[in-house]
Amino acid sequence: MHSRIFWTTVLARKTAIIVGNGKLERDIAGIVDEAQFVMRFNEPILSGGMSGERTDMIMLAASSKILYRRLLEPSFMDNAALKAAKVFMLAYHPDIIRKYHPRPNIFQRLQGRRADWTMQAIELLGRAGKEIRIMPPQTYMDGCGELGISGPRMHRVFPSTGFLGICYALARFPASEWDVKLCGFGWEGWKRHDWQNERAWVENKIANDRVSLIA
Repeated sequence: MHSRIFWTTVLARKTAIIVGNGKLERDIAGIVDEAQFVMRFNEPILSGGMSGERTDMIMLAASSKILYRRLLEPSFMDNAALKAAKVFMLAYHPDIIRKYHPRPNIFQRLQGRRADWTMQAIELLGRAGKEIRIMPPQTYMDGCGELGISGPRMHRVFPSTGFLGICYALARFPASEWDVKLCGFGWEGWKRHDWQNERAWVENKIANDRVSLIA
């Protein structure tokens, strides 16, 4: 009987890096720019070049008045990451904003405040030649479920764009093919995000080798 030798080819996993807007402790530009996919958020902070420039997708919060004001500024698209981005993902679907996000009162509306800037973001980014996508409502609902946000609390607490971006990446990049890495997350900011539970959720993913941190 002849023995047979089977050779198994092990393919190296691709790298996806999700870059938050928090402080970086060291220059990781080389690591980021060599990745196969890089996601950033809103108006990316490039940390003086320390986080590289590669950007495949930017996750935007189109319910933010602050972001809308920035979109109107001529210098907004001068940001290197915004220029490089291939896709802009609007994190909050209009149905989600309408159903759960706080609505401005009559005085705020008279001053031009809105809960939803989706169409304005689409128009401005479209004119810049960018591909625009909108996160499905179910993705948001699933994110709330992961964080234990339910019932009346859904009208007071909202998953952050960073959390939704990580969920998006994990759902689309299987562990067998992709190594998902995080950097620049400080887990602090707007009071309506559940930073403590979001951080605990990520720490669980790290403990289970689903994601890792760039130290």
